[in-house]
Amino acid sequence: MFFLWDPTYVILLPALILSIYASIKVRSTFAYFSEILNSRRLTGKEAAEIILKTIGLNDVRIELVPGVLTDHYDPTSKVLRLSEPVYYNPSVAALGVAAHEIGHAIQHATGYYALALRSSLVPIASIGTNLAFPLFFLGFIFGSPSLMNIGIMAFSLAVLFYLITLPVELNASKRAQEVLLSLGLVTSKEAEGVKRVLNAAALTYLAAALTALLNLLRLILLANMRRRD
Repeated sequence: MFFLWDPTYVILLPALILSIYASIKVRSTFAYFSEILNSRRLTGKEAAEIILKTIGLNDVRIELVPGVLTDHYDPTSKVLRLSEPVYYNPSVAALGVAAHEIGHAIQHATGYYALALRSSLVPIASIGTNLAFPLFFLGFIFGSPSLMNIGIMAFSLAVLFYLITLPVELNASKRAQEVLLSLGLVTSKEAEGVKRVLNAAALTYLAAALTALLNLLRLILLANMRRRD
């Protein structure tokens, strides 16, 4: 029964509330600004082509990816993948999302340290996430402080990944807004819409970082409770 419910679950409530709010906010904001056409009637793909050509990133390809809000930049193959509502839609939201992903391409091209650090942590954080909880709870069940500590240290790597992701995403959004304005692809009013779309997206990364931090705190508290038994 302890594993079905323990008092430390309460710690996760703020993260759960923020995650739900962030999910609703990003989808509603994206949907709203997807209905507002940009003044130049540029689709996300067209805007991306203009930006990439202007800033000299001619080796970055643009591909269509299925789904909604599945947009991402793949640094390993230098591919900008845009979802259908961004790729085909001449909306304010499409410009913001496409430019944000190009922000990651610019980070990659300029050797932005935080992106490089995050990329190097991906395999380690993945292993840490997969092993952390099994190791921790095996240690908890069998009363092994060493296993619990290994689990906590493994999960700490995942927490570090989420913490580094937040400034990486904020920086990409900042670059996106700057490049759209500097190239005249948006008006000042449209730039406010882009900002609202990207700020809503940033909430999801904040929620993920908070969830990771509070889960780490929960593991530490559980380990201390077990040691006192």
